[in-house]
Amino acid sequence: MTLEPPKASRRTVLTAFAAAAAAGAPLVGQLATAAPAYAGTENDTYVSNTDLYTSTADPVKEGTDYGRRYRRHEQLDRYLSKPSSPPRTAVMAIHGGQIERGTSELCLAIAGYNPADVESALVTEGLYDYWMFEGMRSENNRALHVSSVNCDDHVAVGIAASHLNVLSLHGCQYGQLGMPEPAIWPSVADPKLVVVGGLNQVFREALVKELNTAGFPAVDAFAPEYAQNLKDYAGGLTKNICNRTATGAGAQLEITEDMRRSLFGPEPTDFDWKSGRLATWNNPRFLGFRDACRRAIATVETGQVIL
Repeated sequence: MTLEPPKASRRTVLTAFAAAAAAGAPLVGQLATAAPAYAGTENDTYVSNTDLYTSTADPVKEGTDYGRRYRRHEQLDRYLSKPSSPPRTAVMAIHGGQIERGTSELCLAIAGYNPADVESALVTEGLYDYWMFEGMRSENNRALHVSSVNCDDHVAVGIAASHLNVLSLHGCQYGQLGMPEPAIWPSVADPKLVVVGGLNQVFREALVKELNTAGFPAVDAFAPEYAQNLKDYAGGLTKNICNRTATGAGAQLEITEDMRRSLFGPEPTDFDWKSGRLATWNNPRFLGFRDACRRAIATVETGQVIL
C-alpha cells in the first residue's frame, strides 16, 4: 500500500545526526539534504525486513514489538512410480497484527486454520502454507511496515519461491485509492472495496469473480478503467513478494478498512484490537470472505499442472 510521498525516516534523521557530528558540519545543513535510503519504500522506517531485524539505530524486539508466524506442511514423495502433489498455494500477511488489522485473521482462515487457535484446522482438506509478520505494539505499528517489494525475510522468500501461487493480504483506506471520479463502482458512500492485484491474471480474475459473487465488491487493478488510478495498488512489480513464486506471478488483495471492519463485530473494539477480532471473526460475513478466496484458489490450482 502507498500512504504518502516518501519523507526522511527516523533512521535517516538519526544517521544524518551521526554523520554531521563526525564531520563537524552544521546539523541543519545535513538534515536539509537527508533523503530516504531507498526510493519506493513508501515512507517506511526500515528499508527491508533484514534492516528491521538487525537495526541498532532504532532497535525493535521480536516478541514485544513484532512477531513472525508461519506453517509449512510436511511433504513426502516415497514412490518411484507416481509423482507427488506438493502444496501449490501459500497465503501471506506481511503487514499483519496491528499494522494492517484483520489481515492476520484472514490469512489464517484462508489457509484453513482457526485465527484464535492456530493448532486447530477449520477444514478437513485444502490446508495451505502461510507466513505472517505481525505488529504487536499498543501504538506506532505503522513504523514496522516494510514494503512488499522489500520483503526479504528468509522464510517468507523461501515459501514464496517454493509455491506456484501466493495470495498476499493487505489493508488500505478507500480514500487512498483515487478511484475514478465520479467513482465507477462502488460509490464512495459505501467504501467497502477489495482491489485485486498481482501478475497472475487467472488468479486475479478468479478472486474478482468469487468475491463479487459472494457480495464483496472487488475490482481488478489491471482493468483498463482502473489501471491508471490503481497502479500503486496493483502488485505489478516482479519484486513484490506475491510475485516471487515458482511461476513468477501471484495475487494480492488490498482490502479497505471499511471492508475489513465489516468482517468482524459491530463495535469499534471488535476490530481495533486483536482480542476483539479473535472474539468476533466467526460470523457469516467473515466466513463468506474466506470461502470466496478459497474457491478462487481452488479454481487456479485446478488448471495448474505440476511438472
